[in-house]
Amino acid sequence: MYKHILIPTDGSKLSEKAIEAGIEFARFIHARVTGFTAVPEYQVPSEAELMSKHAISLADYERDAKKQAEIALQAIADRARAAGVDYDAEFTQSDVPHEAIIRAAQKHGCDLIFMASHGRRGLSALVHGSETQGVLTHSTIPTLVYR
Repeated sequence: MYKHILIPTDGSKLSEKAIEAGIEFARFIHARVTGFTAVPEYQVPSEAELMSKHAISLADYERDAKKQAEIALQAIADRARAAGVDYDAEFTQSDVPHEAIIRAAQKHGCDLIFMASHGRRGLSALVHGSETQGVLTHSTIPTLVYR
């Protein structure tokens, strides 16, 4: 069966529920877990941002991105520790999270991706996109969608 599960999170309430279910599933099948999150890439400030002094430096952005990722991944670490599940974590900067999720699963040798779906449909799905749909469409790694 599955031995290594990637659990991606975006820090949302729905992701927290999927984390709980994913950790419980990993505990039940004696699998290890890698938590993962992708934060948006640094955007070079526009001239207007520079002139208005609202620009953020690359160093400040990277510090803030790391802090944001650590907060999102802490929920997975805490639950894994409490359940006695082996755990590791990684984050990356990416503007295409579904691609980053797939790369992380491949990099860590995961044989299952366990992730939430917001269930967006219609116009909302077009505007916000669906990272879950992107993973399902492009990954060769089995993916369990928690709704």
